[in-house]
Amino acid sequence: MIRTFCYKLKPTKTQVLWLEDILERLRQLQNSALNGRKVVYETEGRTLGFNEQAKELTLARGRDTYYSNVPQDFQQHVLQRVKRAFDGFFRRVQSGETPGYPRMRTRNRSFTWSLRKDRHGHRQKPIRETETRYARLKVPKLGEVKVRLSRPAPYGAAGDPKEVTIVKKASGWHVRIACELPDVPKVSPDTAVGIDVGTKHFLTTDTGDTVDNPRFYREAEGLLTKHGKTMSRRKRGSRRWHQAVQVLARHHERTGDKRNDFLAKVVNWLYYHLENQVVVAEQLAVSNMVRNPNLSKSISDAAWASFFDWCAGIAERDGLHFYQVNPRNTSQICSCCGQKSPKTLTLRDRTFDCDFCGASLDRDMNAARNILYRAASVRRGERWVTNLRETRSCQSSGESLKLSLFDRLLAISSL
Repeated sequence: MIRTFCYKLKPTKTQVLWLEDILERLRQLQNSALNGRKVVYETEGRTLGFNEQAKELTLARGRDTYYSNVPQDFQQHVLQRVKRAFDGFFRRVQSGETPGYPRMRTRNRSFTWSLRKDRHGHRQKPIRETETRYARLKVPKLGEVKVRLSRPAPYGAAGDPKEVTIVKKASGWHVRIACELPDVPKVSPDTAVGIDVGTKHFLTTDTGDTVDNPRFYREAEGLLTKHGKTMSRRKRGSRRWHQAVQVLARHHERTGDKRNDFLAKVVNWLYYHLENQVVVAEQLAVSNMVRNPNLSKSISDAAWASFFDWCAGIAERDGLHFYQVNPRNTSQICSCCGQKSPKTLTLRDRTFDCDFCGASLDRDMNAARNILYRAASVRRGERWVTNLRETRSCQSSGESLKLSLFDRLLAISSL
């Protein structure tokens, strides 16, 4: 399991100039590598591989100090980034998707390098802790940069550091350290919750609990428009224009930070406050849903895809469970009798009234119950039981026992 730790950097003015110069040189290298692949394909009809470009880079470093002054590890990761971009392009072409040819970079905001191993097989520690307020991050050819350790350094039991990424954001410079951690055994699931996401309420559980949609972008839209107009009135490229760009970017970043903080708290509430080992949601194609011109802004503001990523990440980190099921007809089927409504419900219909058993309940809560039942295979298949058997704790026996969670859901559905 790979886990990333993020810290705030405090570089000096000289170090900032060096970092910005490195970003520009890596941008030019990335564009050169992309253009080289394009020229070779147009002239020779073949694809230029990573190894060939790495050999060209070695020759360039030997004859030009513009390339040799940049750490080679930074440049290797840039070539790998170009390789991944073209691999994704060819994969999309073969699958019939929109190809999306890799584009030239106008600016770079990050660079990465790998940590080397010593003769004993241990990777070097990128951060040196001190007794002062700031620790020190070791950057190749730059030296040590101040870093604020907002959490313990990722060593020892926390994991083995593998890669370091320095990111330039509107709020300043940050460092991300990717560490390899041992996999956490999955717990035996005893309690589960089904959730249905929406735009009116951010989510609704199968028990009727709701979480209000904060609508962070809607709240910040007024100030974003104001800062955008201020930027457009100033001369492009001037000092005051750059100041307005910085203010606008900082406001966007602050809005994103609020949203991430909200998602983290909701996931923690589902797993730990409600004491659930399993969270079940719909497998929504969010990229297709945002094409709706009437709902695109609301769906993007809710950040459903990011929320599902948070659930999956916390489940993997703590040995919990997160499953997604087919969303087809979850809002059109009665959770009490299992019959599909003959009338198609629209988004304006907030109450589900069953014509067969007479049940009447909230539309989102009905959908959340159907999501949970579908995951438990009460209505269809045995996939849920198989998944639970495979992800039980390593300390449990290998006997094929029926789990209490499945028994409880089966009893509820038979009422």
